[in-house]
Amino acid sequence: MFTPPNDMMLYSVADQIATITLNRPEKLNAFTNEMLRCWAACLEQAAADKDVRVIVITGAGRGFCSGGDVERMGNDETTTALSIKENLRNGPQTIPTLLARIDKPVIAAVNGVATGAGLDLALMCDMRFAAAGARMGETYAKVGLVPGAGGAYFLPRLVGVGKALEMFWGAELITADEALKIGMVNRVYPDAELMQKTREFATKVAKAPPISVQLIKRAVYQCASADLTTSLDLISSHMTIARSSRDHNEAIAALREKRQGVFEGR
Repeated sequence: MFTPPNDMMLYSVADQIATITLNRPEKLNAFTNEMLRCWAACLEQAAADKDVRVIVITGAGRGFCSGGDVERMGNDETTTALSIKENLRNGPQTIPTLLARIDKPVIAAVNGVATGAGLDLALMCDMRFAAAGARMGETYAKVGLVPGAGGAYFLPRLVGVGKALEMFWGAELITADEALKIGMVNRVYPDAELMQKTREFATKVAKAPPISVQLIKRAVYQCASADLTTSLDLISSHMTIARSSRDHNEAIAALREKRQGVFEGR
Protein backbone atom coordinates (compact mmCIF):
# COMPACT_ATOMS: atom_id res chain seq x y z
CA MET A 1 0.00 0.00 0.00
CA PHE A 2 1.28 3.44 -0.96
CA THR A 3 2.08 5.75 1.96
CA PRO A 4 2.20 9.54 1.30
CA PRO A 5 5.54 11.26 2.01
CA ASN A 6 4.01 13.11 4.96
CA ASP A 7 0.78 13.30 6.95
CA MET A 8 -0.48 16.42 5.18
CA MET A 9 -2.27 14.14 2.70
CA LEU A 10 -4.19 10.92 3.30
CA TYR A 11 -4.41 8.26 0.59
CA SER A 12 -6.59 5.17 0.34
CA VAL A 13 -7.91 2.85 -2.36
CA ALA A 14 -11.15 0.88 -2.22
CA ASP A 15 -13.41 -0.47 -4.95
CA GLN A 16 -11.07 0.92 -7.65
CA ILE A 17 -11.46 4.46 -6.26
CA ALA A 18 -8.45 6.35 -4.90
CA THR A 19 -9.40 8.93 -2.27
CA ILE A 20 -6.90 11.72 -1.67
CA THR A 21 -7.66 13.84 1.41
CA LEU A 22 -6.02 17.17 2.18
CA ASN A 23 -5.10 16.85 5.83
CA ARG A 24 -4.39 20.18 7.54
CA PRO A 25 -7.84 20.65 9.09
CA GLU A 26 -6.55 23.12 11.69
CA LYS A 27 -5.65 25.45 8.77
CA LEU A 28 -8.73 24.66 6.66
CA ASN A 29 -6.28 22.65 4.52
CA ALA A 30 -4.34 25.73 3.41
CA PHE A 31 -1.42 24.35 1.45
CA THR A 32 2.32 24.72 1.65
CA ASN A 33 4.82 23.69 -1.02
CA GLU A 34 5.59 20.58 1.04
CA MET A 35 1.89 19.68 1.02
CA LEU A 36 1.69 20.26 -2.74
CA ARG A 37 4.61 17.92 -3.34
CA CYS A 38 2.84 15.29 -1.28
CA TRP A 39 -0.37 15.90 -3.25
CA ALA A 40 1.51 15.44 -6.52
CA ALA A 41 3.00 12.17 -5.25
CA CYS A 42 -0.50 10.89 -4.42
CA LEU A 43 -1.79 11.83 -7.87
CA GLU A 44 1.18 10.13 -9.55
CA GLN A 45 0.49 6.98 -7.54
CA ALA A 46 -3.23 6.97 -8.43
CA ALA A 47 -2.45 7.58 -12.11
CA ALA A 48 0.04 4.69 -12.25
CA ASP A 49 -2.03 2.19 -10.24
CA LYS A 50 -3.92 -0.09 -12.64
CA ASP A 51 -6.35 -0.96 -9.86
CA VAL A 52 -7.46 2.68 -9.65
CA ARG A 53 -10.08 3.83 -12.14
CA VAL A 54 -11.44 6.99 -10.47
CA ILE A 55 -9.78 9.58 -8.22
CA VAL A 56 -11.68 11.53 -5.55
CA ILE A 57 -10.14 14.57 -3.86
CA THR A 58 -11.57 16.05 -0.67
CA GLY A 59 -10.54 17.83 2.52
CA ALA A 60 -10.39 16.84 6.17
CA GLY A 61 -12.45 18.77 8.69
CA ARG A 62 -14.50 21.87 7.86
CA GLY A 63 -12.74 22.86 4.65
CA PHE A 64 -11.82 21.60 1.22
CA CYS A 65 -8.93 24.03 0.83
CA SER A 66 -8.58 27.68 1.82
CA GLY A 67 -5.75 28.26 -0.65
CA GLY A 68 -2.15 29.10 0.16
CA ASP A 69 -1.15 29.49 3.78
CA VAL A 70 -1.69 33.24 4.35
CA GLU A 71 0.50 33.24 7.46
CA ARG A 72 3.48 32.47 5.23
CA MET A 73 2.74 35.23 2.72
CA GLY A 74 4.59 38.53 2.68
CA ASN A 75 7.24 37.45 5.17
CA ASP A 76 10.20 37.51 2.80
CA GLU A 77 11.09 41.06 1.79
CA THR A 78 13.95 39.83 -0.42
CA THR A 79 11.70 37.78 -2.69
CA THR A 80 12.52 38.52 -6.33
CA ALA A 81 10.18 38.53 -9.32
CA LEU A 82 11.98 35.48 -10.73
CA SER A 83 11.70 33.50 -7.48
CA ILE A 84 7.96 34.27 -7.26
CA LYS A 85 7.46 32.96 -10.78
CA GLU A 86 9.57 29.87 -10.13
CA ASN A 87 7.76 29.17 -6.84
CA LEU A 88 4.42 29.24 -8.63
CA ARG A 89 5.63 26.96 -11.41
CA ASN A 90 7.19 24.49 -8.98
CA GLY A 91 4.37 24.79 -6.41
CA PRO A 92 0.63 25.30 -7.09
CA GLN A 93 1.00 25.07 -10.87
CA THR A 94 2.40 21.54 -10.66
CA ILE A 95 -1.08 20.21 -9.79
CA PRO A 96 -3.01 21.39 -12.91
CA THR A 97 -0.07 20.38 -15.09
CA LEU A 98 -0.15 16.89 -13.59
CA LEU A 99 -3.94 16.58 -13.72
CA ALA A 100 -3.87 17.49 -17.43
CA ARG A 101 -1.87 14.31 -18.04
CA ILE A 102 -4.19 11.99 -16.11
CA ASP A 103 -6.83 10.24 -18.23
CA LYS A 104 -8.69 8.81 -15.24
CA PRO A 105 -11.74 10.75 -13.98
CA VAL A 106 -10.95 13.12 -11.11
CA ILE A 107 -13.81 14.31 -8.88
CA ALA A 108 -13.51 17.03 -6.24
CA ALA A 109 -15.77 16.51 -3.24
CA VAL A 110 -15.95 20.07 -1.91
CA ASN A 111 -16.87 19.49 1.72
CA GLY A 112 -16.45 23.03 3.06
CA VAL A 113 -14.69 26.30 2.35
CA ALA A 114 -12.82 26.49 -0.98
CA THR A 115 -11.21 29.86 -1.61
CA GLY A 116 -8.51 31.35 -3.81
CA ALA A 117 -6.08 28.72 -5.01
CA GLY A 118 -8.11 26.19 -3.02
CA LEU A 119 -11.08 26.81 -5.30
CA ASP A 120 -8.80 26.73 -8.34
CA LEU A 121 -7.61 23.28 -7.29
CA ALA A 122 -11.23 22.12 -7.29
CA LEU A 123 -11.94 23.78 -10.65
CA MET A 124 -9.12 21.88 -12.34
CA CYS A 125 -10.76 18.53 -11.49
CA ASP A 126 -13.11 17.00 -14.06
CA MET A 127 -16.20 17.33 -11.85
CA ARG A 128 -17.12 18.98 -8.58
CA PHE A 129 -19.69 17.71 -6.07
CA ALA A 130 -20.34 20.12 -3.21
CA ALA A 131 -21.74 19.87 0.29
CA ALA A 132 -24.75 22.13 0.83
CA GLY A 133 -22.84 24.04 3.48
CA ALA A 134 -19.77 24.66 1.31
CA ARG A 135 -18.73 28.23 0.55
CA MET A 136 -16.56 29.09 -2.43
CA GLY A 137 -14.85 32.24 -3.65
CA GLU A 138 -12.03 33.66 -5.74
CA THR A 139 -10.53 35.83 -3.02
CA TYR A 140 -7.22 36.89 -4.60
CA ALA A 141 -8.18 40.57 -4.79
CA LYS A 142 -8.57 40.67 -1.00
CA VAL A 143 -4.85 40.00 -0.59
CA GLY A 144 -3.68 41.95 -3.64
CA LEU A 145 -2.88 38.94 -5.81
CA VAL A 146 -3.95 37.33 -9.09
CA PRO A 147 -5.23 33.76 -9.67
CA GLY A 148 -1.91 31.96 -9.78
CA ALA A 149 -3.06 28.33 -9.73
CA GLY A 150 -5.04 28.33 -12.98
CA GLY A 151 -8.26 30.02 -11.92
CA ALA A 152 -8.14 32.53 -14.80
CA TYR A 153 -8.03 29.54 -17.17
CA PHE A 154 -10.58 27.21 -15.59
CA LEU A 155 -13.27 29.49 -14.16
CA PRO A 156 -14.26 31.38 -17.37
CA ARG A 157 -14.60 28.05 -19.17
CA LEU A 158 -17.15 26.93 -16.59
CA VAL A 159 -19.15 30.08 -15.86
CA GLY A 160 -18.30 32.50 -18.68
CA VAL A 161 -16.04 35.54 -18.74
CA GLY A 162 -18.46 38.03 -17.18
CA LYS A 163 -19.32 35.86 -14.19
CA ALA A 164 -15.69 34.91 -13.70
CA LEU A 165 -14.65 38.56 -13.57
CA GLU A 166 -17.48 39.29 -11.14
CA MET A 167 -16.17 36.57 -8.85
CA PHE A 168 -12.53 37.66 -9.16
CA TRP A 169 -13.18 41.38 -8.69
CA GLY A 170 -15.93 41.01 -6.08
CA ALA A 171 -13.91 38.41 -4.12
CA GLU A 172 -17.09 37.32 -2.32
CA LEU A 173 -18.00 33.84 -1.17
CA ILE A 174 -20.94 32.11 -2.85
CA THR A 175 -23.08 29.24 -1.63
CA ALA A 176 -23.08 25.74 -3.06
CA ASP A 177 -26.53 26.36 -4.54
CA GLU A 178 -25.27 29.47 -6.35
CA ALA A 179 -22.25 27.52 -7.59
CA LEU A 180 -24.63 24.89 -8.97
CA LYS A 181 -26.79 27.56 -10.63
CA ILE A 182 -23.87 29.09 -12.52
CA GLY A 183 -22.41 25.72 -13.53
CA MET A 184 -19.35 25.79 -11.29
CA VAL A 185 -20.28 22.54 -9.54
CA ASN A 186 -22.12 19.51 -10.90
CA ARG A 187 -24.17 18.48 -7.89
CA VAL A 188 -24.97 19.59 -4.34
CA TYR A 189 -25.72 17.17 -1.51
CA PRO A 190 -26.48 17.50 2.21
CA ASP A 191 -23.20 17.80 4.11
CA ALA A 192 -23.53 14.39 5.76
CA GLU A 193 -24.20 12.68 2.40
CA LEU A 194 -21.48 14.26 0.27
CA MET A 195 -18.89 11.50 0.42
CA GLN A 196 -21.47 8.72 0.15
CA LYS A 197 -23.05 10.30 -2.94
CA THR A 198 -19.66 11.07 -4.45
CA ARG A 199 -18.55 7.48 -3.99
CA GLU A 200 -21.80 6.19 -5.49
CA PHE A 201 -21.13 8.15 -8.67
CA ALA A 202 -17.43 7.25 -8.65
CA THR A 203 -18.33 3.57 -8.26
CA LYS A 204 -20.66 3.75 -11.25
CA VAL A 205 -17.85 5.24 -13.36
CA ALA A 206 -15.31 2.74 -12.02
CA LYS A 207 -17.53 -0.14 -13.16
CA ALA A 208 -17.78 1.22 -16.71
CA PRO A 209 -15.34 0.14 -19.45
CA PRO A 210 -12.17 2.04 -18.45
CA ILE A 211 -10.87 2.44 -21.99
CA SER A 212 -14.12 4.12 -23.00
CA VAL A 213 -14.13 6.35 -19.90
CA GLN A 214 -10.55 7.48 -20.43
CA LEU A 215 -10.92 8.08 -24.16
CA ILE A 216 -14.10 10.10 -23.58
CA LYS A 217 -12.22 12.32 -21.12
CA ARG A 218 -9.37 12.76 -23.57
CA ALA A 219 -11.74 13.54 -26.42
CA VAL A 220 -13.73 16.15 -24.47
CA TYR A 221 -10.61 18.12 -23.55
CA GLN A 222 -9.03 17.76 -26.97
CA CYS A 223 -12.19 18.81 -28.81
CA ALA A 224 -12.64 21.86 -26.56
CA SER A 225 -9.68 23.52 -28.30
CA ALA A 226 -10.00 22.02 -31.80
CA ASP A 227 -12.05 22.78 -34.89
CA LEU A 228 -14.79 20.41 -36.07
CA THR A 229 -12.70 18.62 -38.71
CA THR A 230 -9.86 18.01 -36.25
CA SER A 231 -12.32 16.89 -33.57
CA LEU A 232 -13.96 14.32 -35.83
CA ASP A 233 -10.56 13.02 -36.93
CA LEU A 234 -9.52 12.62 -33.29
CA ILE A 235 -12.75 10.79 -32.50
CA SER A 236 -12.26 8.36 -35.37
CA SER A 237 -8.86 7.44 -33.92
CA HIS A 238 -10.32 7.00 -30.44
CA MET A 239 -13.19 4.93 -31.84
CA THR A 240 -10.74 2.59 -33.53
CA ILE A 241 -9.08 1.90 -30.18
CA ALA A 242 -12.38 1.51 -28.33
CA ARG A 243 -13.96 -0.86 -30.85
CA SER A 244 -10.82 -3.00 -30.97
CA SER A 245 -10.80 -3.51 -27.20
CA ARG A 246 -11.90 -6.54 -25.21
CA ASP A 247 -13.93 -4.16 -23.06
CA HIS A 248 -16.15 -3.29 -26.03
CA ASN A 249 -16.85 -6.96 -26.77
CA GLU A 250 -17.58 -7.62 -23.08
CA ALA A 251 -19.92 -4.61 -22.91
CA ILE A 252 -21.93 -5.87 -25.90
CA ALA A 253 -22.07 -9.40 -24.47
CA ALA A 254 -23.20 -8.09 -21.07
CA LEU A 255 -25.99 -6.07 -22.67
CA ARG A 256 -27.22 -9.06 -24.66
CA GLU A 257 -27.06 -11.37 -21.65
CA LYS A 258 -28.59 -8.75 -19.31
CA ARG A 259 -25.75 -8.90 -16.77
CA GLN A 260 -23.11 -6.64 -15.25
CA GLY A 261 -20.02 -6.42 -17.42
CA VAL A 262 -16.57 -7.18 -16.06
CA PHE A 263 -13.97 -4.93 -17.68
CA GLU A 264 -10.21 -5.35 -17.71
CA GLY A 265 -9.13 -2.16 -19.44
CA ARG A 266 -7.89 -3.98 -22.52
